[in-house]
Amino acid sequence: MELSEKNGAVLFQVKAQPRSSKSRITGAYDRGVKVTLKAAPVDDAANEECCALFAKVFGFPVSRLCIVSGRSSRNKTLRVEGTSAEEVSRMLRPYVGGEAS
Repeated sequence: MELSEKNGAVLFQVKAQPRSSKSRITGAYDRGVKVTLKAAPVDDAANEECCALFAKVFGFPVSRLCIVSGRSSRNKTLRVEGTSAEEVSRMLRPYVGGEAS
């Protein structure tokens, strides 16, 4: 998994699968993280749920997360404010195995 730091934030790739039975991180995918989301990709609901899911995992307010690209795609770039790549890697490791770096 690839994490990049830019201007006090961390960016990483997310592959989203909407309309699933449960919202959760399912593991590593290519250079990012794969998630399943209960929400449908309608009226930004899946994007909001994606940010909320990672906010819960990181223990951050959802206001510190945003999708910077891919709002209408399954492949997204998520931005997490006020943290380091090392911290995000540590928090994602239980979900993606040793691939968070």
